[in-house]
Amino acid sequence: MRIIISPAKKMNVDTDSFAVEALPRFLGETEKLMAALKGMTGEALQKLWKCSDAITALNVERLRDMDLRHGLTPAVLAYEGIQYQYMAPGVLETEGLDYLRQHLRILSGFYGLLRPFDGVTPYRLEMQAKLGVEGNKDLYGFWGGRLAEQLATETELILNLASKEYSKAVEPWLPRTVRFLTCTFGEENAGKIMEKGTMCKMARGQMLRWMAENQITDPEDLREFHDLEYRFSAEHSSENNYVFVKGEKKNA
Repeated sequence: MRIIISPAKKMNVDTDSFAVEALPRFLGETEKLMAALKGMTGEALQKLWKCSDAITALNVERLRDMDLRHGLTPAVLAYEGIQYQYMAPGVLETEGLDYLRQHLRILSGFYGLLRPFDGVTPYRLEMQAKLGVEGNKDLYGFWGGRLAEQLATETELILNLASKEYSKAVEPWLPRTVRFLTCTFGEENAGKIMEKGTMCKMARGQMLRWMAENQITDPEDLREFHDLEYRFSAEHSSENNYVFVKGEKKNA
């Protein structure tokens, strides 16, 4: 099993807590993206990044001094988003970290596909960015089937805990031999399941932490997850979409 998650916009530098174990697998592609970004004006970058003047200035400075091989932070510690806060890798025991090392993969518009202890540097480039490189109109075209092909060499089951923006960089390219199982977290409203962004991120991180602590390898065991008031709903679920409803009563 491989678990895929999204990155986070806010990034941290931590070169002390854990050692970097490798460079990202698609570093050659990252270098091409970096070159494309460095060739853009500050105004064009701000339009691409869709961010404030202050965040643009920070990331233009990062881009100017960017080093993809030195002073790196393990990917699992580099991202500071809500999902990562709830995963809390910094306080996992050795067994939990080994679980992440084996099973977790982080999707990235800039790096493509990251193992937890691949070394990264702060950047800003979301997967949905309209960055044209090598004749492609966007990053989905640039990455093409590379990420799915790599995952397919590692596993026959992908557990999707990523946002739609990132999961669609993988799912359309997967061979039929690979099962793609998505976990959905929501609240029932008038018979429909409504997802709320912040709560979804919290639940994805909490599930990942729970999986690491309990060494979950059988997807059927995911149905036992019941943190943050979420419970598995057989009524709303299907073979490849496990739905967890907030406040749902435990199935008998």
